[in-house]
Amino acid sequence: MLLPNLDPNRLEAGCDEVGRGCLSGPVTAAAVILPADYANEWINDSKKLTKGNRERLSEEIKTNALAWAIASATVEEIDEINILNASFLAMNRAIDELKIKPEFLLIDGNRFNPVHAIPYECIIKGDGKYASIAAASILAKTYRDELMSNLAMEYPGYGWERNVGYPTKIHRMGIKKLGPSPLHRKTFRLLPE
Repeated sequence: MLLPNLDPNRLEAGCDEVGRGCLSGPVTAAAVILPADYANEWINDSKKLTKGNRERLSEEIKTNALAWAIASATVEEIDEINILNASFLAMNRAIDELKIKPEFLLIDGNRFNPVHAIPYECIIKGDGKYASIAAASILAKTYRDELMSNLAMEYPGYGWERNVGYPTKIHRMGIKKLGPSPLHRKTFRLLPE
């Protein structure tokens, strides 16, 4: 079971993002504040869970969290400020949207560029260590996967309903055949040389 918090005596928000390695669509982040005594043995890094388990846990997290929020940075923002800065932007937006202001942030990864005065710690592979970061990864992934699946109906031929924008063979075949959609990241190498 993942650790409930870094320090049980303060209000901590876990924060994570998904979609950095995608060729299309937004980068999405979530921030979650779990109760200090919250425990759920199933919560883990979203990449280690099945789609069905993520969806069930997403509802469970939303019901039990003290506060949660999901936010994105658009394809245009990704192209304008680069994917790393767009990831920070999405995380900062999610933190801004929390109904309760956290006293401390647990950020998944090795870097963060905060716009708040809230103290934070970056934790490499934090989504496999702390429940609040894992919960954020589950909310962000569930939200973004559903968004990309819905956008696949608007932009068929890229396989987004299955690859959610990641650079799979089917996705790249779609780009080669149809050209890039308005939701493709222009600053990314969409096709291998």
